[in-house]
Amino acid sequence: MKNYQPDRYFYDFKFVELISICFLCKRNTNHATGKMNDKTLEKLKILADAAKYDVSCASSGTSRNNVPGGIGTAAGWGICHSFTPDGRCISLFKILLTNQCIYDCAYCSNRRSNDVKRTAFTAEELAELTIEFYRRNYIEGLFLSSGVMRNPDYTMEQMVRVVKLLREVHRFNGYIHMKTIPGASSELIAQAGVLADRMSVNLEIPSEQNLKLLAPEKDYPSVFAPMRFIQQGMLESAEDRKKFRSAPKFVPAGQSTQVIIGATPDSDKQILTLASALYKRPSFKRVYYSGYIPINTGDNRLPALAKPPLVRENRLYQADWLMRFYEFKANEIVNDAHPDLDLDIDPKMGWALRNPAFFPIDVNTAPYEMILRVPGIGVKSAKLILASRRYGRLNSVQLKKMGVVMKRAQYFIVCRELPMQTVNELTPQYVRRQVSRTQKKQAAELLQYSIDWGE
Repeated sequence: MKNYQPDRYFYDFKFVELISICFLCKRNTNHATGKMNDKTLEKLKILADAAKYDVSCASSGTSRNNVPGGIGTAAGWGICHSFTPDGRCISLFKILLTNQCIYDCAYCSNRRSNDVKRTAFTAEELAELTIEFYRRNYIEGLFLSSGVMRNPDYTMEQMVRVVKLLREVHRFNGYIHMKTIPGASSELIAQAGVLADRMSVNLEIPSEQNLKLLAPEKDYPSVFAPMRFIQQGMLESAEDRKKFRSAPKFVPAGQSTQVIIGATPDSDKQILTLASALYKRPSFKRVYYSGYIPINTGDNRLPALAKPPLVRENRLYQADWLMRFYEFKANEIVNDAHPDLDLDIDPKMGWALRNPAFFPIDVNTAPYEMILRVPGIGVKSAKLILASRRYGRLNSVQLKKMGVVMKRAQYFIVCRELPMQTVNELTPQYVRRQVSRTQKKQAAELLQYSIDWGE
């Protein structure tokens, strides 16, 4: 299983400033317009920078058809708003409508009590800015979030207005991910669901008790209510489309959420159990894990962290992958005896070492479900093994060609020409030492990534 390295840490907010200047230089340069452009640029720098802490902005799973006279498409793209380590820009216009907020959440940089410069776009400004960036090929889609100004309904109404202008006035068919404001009315969520491709409601804190401690004005019922409404709307839309092909799609890319890691003492068992319960909902696509970034250091409700828990975040994404694609249950990955993930080895290896009685398995005869559980064998490799072994017995050279990582898999499988040095002959402790050396190096490299949020 590949290590997940969150590319949000490579996002360079100077990019927003650069494309803004390029865009503004091409606009009308008279005195009045120049003043307006300077104001827009200042808003853009403030609100793009304020949006950097929300990581739930992938766009997989949507296909919005083109319409006559429309521009843009969301078909087949995996869009997120970041620079990847190799320098590729995957461009999603990630912006807040406003950084004004009536709430005072301890972990949030935009909380009411923070002394930060506040501003807000009008719906018309943000819609025009998005479409101008799109026409210049700077972006492929929009990720729209917001602080809560006045009240949830007012904020949600303004966000819906932005998306409605893009869809109906500018005829924009590209991908739009829209955050749902907890506490907003179901009527506004229903309007947004027809216009957006994906919607998300952030849980933020993995347990309601700790949420009430860090965000006294929030509670779980206000978060889960819009989640249930979005799910119901998606199910009704699917039924309507069985009867009428022209029936509108409702949140076709599903919904997601974000959980902050390390701001509270919640264990990995609590986090993954919550994620597992959410994945049982038919509308739910992704849970994003965000390592807590110590921004409000003067608040004694928050832990004194020197840096975000990047390795733990990485392990949670790996565990999440196991639940979604490898048929693992949350209580197999973490349990009462092991409530937190091992930071030195990946969760799949951790499970295998705790359950040596399942191994070794013969890749030439074992069922698909057991092959998937072998460390070093991914979904693609497991399917290739099943297809290939019908034509003859497999050996280690063939397994390598299929993408199997033999440095990890060799301790848990037997096949033709493979020496019998499995986990049971060598002991789990020995295998752990051997594997953890490599994975510690990978973890050290992850910790070395600099996090420069800019000015």
